[in-house]
Amino acid sequence: MPYRICKAFEVESGHQISKHPEKCRFPHGHSRRIEVVLEADQLDKRDMVCDFAVIKAAAKEVVEALDHALCLNTRDPMYAMLKKAYGAQVIGFPGEDPTTEVVARTLFERIRANLTAQARRPEGRYPLRRGVKLVRVRVWETPRGWAEYEAPCKKGITN
Repeated sequence: MPYRICKAFEVESGHQISKHPEKCRFPHGHSRRIEVVLEADQLDKRDMVCDFAVIKAAAKEVVEALDHALCLNTRDPMYAMLKKAYGAQVIGFPGEDPTTEVVARTLFERIRANLTAQARRPEGRYPLRRGVKLVRVRVWETPRGWAEYEAPCKKGITN
């Protein structure tokens, strides 16, 4: 049985689901909870999967970019104007609606890339060793509803 750890983050963000048949096709916001789960078959020399600081460092930039941002499909007719007006606070999703499922996958991919880069620097204060896996990113859209994206394979971050 593997060991798992989870670090949670909270952000306020908006999105628009242009393909939705009802109110969600209009811009609206959510108080989102983001959970990042890592696992390892064995604990490290400090008796941890890894330090929670590793997850915090890998997710920091990605999560902060989402906070108080509006996520839009780049094909939305208002995207270019809003991006020009608000810059980094408008996050484009190329050719797809930023559903909570898509946001979870995007966060997963970016956090995994950051963890991989971090693992290549083992000399740091909080090393990330071989065999640690990013298992999933879960994004809560409401207190009662979430979407998650899970690793398509169970290989480690540095395998």
